[in-house]
Amino acid sequence: MKRNNKFTRGFTLVEIMIVVLIIGILMAIAVPNFVKARDSSRTNSCIANLKQTDSAKEQWAMDNKKDAGAAVAYTDLVGATLYMKSTPTCPSGGTYTVNVIGTNPACDKTGHVLP
Repeated sequence: MKRNNKFTRGFTLVEIMIVVLIIGILMAIAVPNFVKARDSSRTNSCIANLKQTDSAKEQWAMDNKKDAGAAVAYTDLVGATLYMKSTPTCPSGGTYTVNVIGTNPACDKTGHVLP
């Protein structure tokens, strides 16, 4: 004998729409936070690269008996001298400038400066 069930199991359209709405609200909250965290991470990584460059520059100056104001380039710091293994790159696409001895290296991106 066959039974006729008036009610079938499953989700209604309203229930599915509510779930989609909740997921949309959560995404609207989460995505901006992820973008902000990514930008903050890139800034911190750039500052770490600038600190490494500054340390290598000062070590090079002490080893070569250079005074403040002496010019230095990445070619003096990277390579056979091994003050740095490779030339760092800004994760945000900025360009680094070594600057002279006694000044901080710089990045051309806004907010990427040594404290």
